[in-house]
Amino acid sequence: MTDSKIKVAILGVGNCASSFVQGLQYYKDDTEESGLISDVIGGYRVSDIEVVSAFDINKSKVGKDLSEAIFEKPNNTTKFADVPSLNVEVKPGKVLDGIGKFVKDIIEPSDETSNIVEELKSSGAEILINLLPVGSDEAVKFYAECAIAAKVGFINCIPVFIARDEEWYQKFKENNVPLIGDDIKSQVGATIVHRVLAQLFSDRGVNLKRSYQLNVGGNMDFLNMLEEDRLETKRTSKTSSVTSVANKGKGMEPKNVRIGPSDYVEWLEDRKKAFIRLEGESFGGVPLNIEVQLEVWDSPNSAGVVIDAVRYMKYFKESNDLESLDLVSAWLMKAPAKAAKDSETLQKLHELTHQED
Repeated sequence: MTDSKIKVAILGVGNCASSFVQGLQYYKDDTEESGLISDVIGGYRVSDIEVVSAFDINKSKVGKDLSEAIFEKPNNTTKFADVPSLNVEVKPGKVLDGIGKFVKDIIEPSDETSNIVEELKSSGAEILINLLPVGSDEAVKFYAECAIAAKVGFINCIPVFIARDEEWYQKFKENNVPLIGDDIKSQVGATIVHRVLAQLFSDRGVNLKRSYQLNVGGNMDFLNMLEEDRLETKRTSKTSSVTSVANKGKGMEPKNVRIGPSDYVEWLEDRKKAFIRLEGESFGGVPLNIEVQLEVWDSPNSAGVVIDAVRYMKYFKESNDLESLDLVSAWLMKAPAKAAKDSETLQKLHELTHQED
């Protein structure tokens, strides 16, 4: 057990950041462990995480204390904790491609920009958590370079491929900078439910012939993803997460699978509804079909997973074992550099992080 804090910087003060920061407050005294995947990882509790810096491009958030900015519009996730002043001023980030055409009339970008590398260094941040909008390809790569320059670990929670891209993966490795990615799974979200069902079909000898996962929601990500060009890597990420475990690893015909966000429904706010169907053939070629409907608050559903990613990164960095972060990515991310079976990965991570127990 260590008594040092895990100092993190947040990139993008949207709904996911709101849920993450609220979660740190909700679990700060460690008396409430319900809802956590892991109460302790390598000796670290949720209360050991401290936000020391935050970046956003929205004029309504820049310059405000993080405790206020997380509740500014267009954020619309549920409020489950009162957050006191954190003495962390939201700094202006770099816009690049962070604003899609469907949200440009909603978000007014700040006229200012920060020296990101210097801010990361001066804040004492050890880890930069990327929570930018889906499709922010240029922006993510810019901030990944900043993380490397500042020698700050990078957790890529969105489907712009960094860990999965061989060139970027090697760049982080050569600079000895921790990396976890890409595209954070939800605690119990559409993709993990779909993946588990596909794995169940595979384990029980049912041939998965056709499948879809259609998602609708009312947050800024769903509005952004009406722009199909920003959605391409998201579809790839979610699809590979499911098909990689289908049919004993043999996958599926691309024409027989459709996975990804389908529409924006404003009144749903940060809720997501998912409609999942799997069609298979069991013994004797007899049909076996499953349909599932799932409804979740999207951002809290991923925030607990981000909290685990932070603690894993800190632990393995301290242990000088950055190779094991590939296991963390396989467990927590939809599009990791190296995929693995969930149950086996979790067992390995448990063994590595509980060596002193």
